[in-house]
Amino acid sequence: MSYDVNPGETQRFEFRGNAREWFGIWIVNLLLSIVTIGIYSAWAKVRRKKYFYNNTFVADRNFDYHATGKQIFIGRVIFIVGYMIFSIAANLNIVIGIVMTLALLVLIPWLIVKSMQFNARVSSFSNVRFNFVGKTGRAFVAFVLLPLLAYIALGGLIGAAIYLAFETGEVVLPVLLGVASLVVMFVAFPVVDRAVKMFVTNNARLGKAKFELKIDLAPFLKAMAGAMAWLIVVGGLFAVLFGATVVGIVQNLDSGTGEPGEEFVALIGVLYISFFIAILPASFIYQAMVRNAVFSTVTLEGEHQFRSTISPLRLFWIAFSNAVVAICTIGLMLPWTHVRMHRYMAEQTYFIPGSSLDDFLNDQEAQGMSVADAYTDMEGVDFGLPL
Repeated sequence: MSYDVNPGETQRFEFRGNAREWFGIWIVNLLLSIVTIGIYSAWAKVRRKKYFYNNTFVADRNFDYHATGKQIFIGRVIFIVGYMIFSIAANLNIVIGIVMTLALLVLIPWLIVKSMQFNARVSSFSNVRFNFVGKTGRAFVAFVLLPLLAYIALGGLIGAAIYLAFETGEVVLPVLLGVASLVVMFVAFPVVDRAVKMFVTNNARLGKAKFELKIDLAPFLKAMAGAMAWLIVVGGLFAVLFGATVVGIVQNLDSGTGEPGEEFVALIGVLYISFFIAILPASFIYQAMVRNAVFSTVTLEGEHQFRSTISPLRLFWIAFSNAVVAICTIGLMLPWTHVRMHRYMAEQTYFIPGSSLDDFLNDQEAQGMSVADAYTDMEGVDFGLPL
């Protein structure tokens, strides 16, 4: 039974599921998906989402997931058939391939919007459905145009630097272009990420209530700086280790004391270590810092607030140790890792109501969400995009 909360009283999200319960659902999902050659995976997705939604609470109210396996299965079939048609047509003629590629640039934002609408409208909190009202044009800017411009700028600078270095023998200008490419990469990714998060958040609804995100670029640049700092310091140390390993391998091979196979394994080992110790933590630092900044800025209907206190290194440790446990148990402990990560993310998330939560939710229910109930046929399927 839910209870009302006082305005300003911080409410912590919590996950009330456990690994034992989830293991029972997970193993059945896995076995049936294998037996049906993947067909049951659509229904498995529904069972997975419903379990985690139903067991996630805030202010003693939980979430729910209302999609059906049939909707998801139909969406996947449509997506796969469409992809096959595109691939065959693109390979028949170069002109057709170019036209299809250009058409795909328009189709992708439409698919993204439809997937977001579906995922929102089949989700609810305390019997109030979510919604998404984003438009394809704005999705094109956030998901296609801005990333494309960033890639063109970055590719152009890197290409020019390589050409000048090898074709003209220039030194200063290629170095300057290389530095410029790093600056573009440093700024472009936060710009694109901010655009995506602004688009997704500002078009999300709980009932008729609007989510609103007002955030400038500074927190994204700060997160990028934190990630780059880790990558430069720790990555630099492993670059030295990698260089020393390569030199040692060359010396051993020249002297005849080393075996190529063993030396290759050592080299791959250093690369794997550097990836897990340098690159992965950098990505988690960025994700955690951005999440904390976004949650501290977003509001619901202008009065209800949120907060996130994710620790970047703690998040990385959970992800890394989860991977180790899953590998060592041949995947049998995957349910435990799922629950562990979901619980941590929930427990570091907070909701601060600006008024009576009961009154707010009752008002949303009273306004009605018939749009979600009528969301069927072509619009009521999941196209399988990872959103």
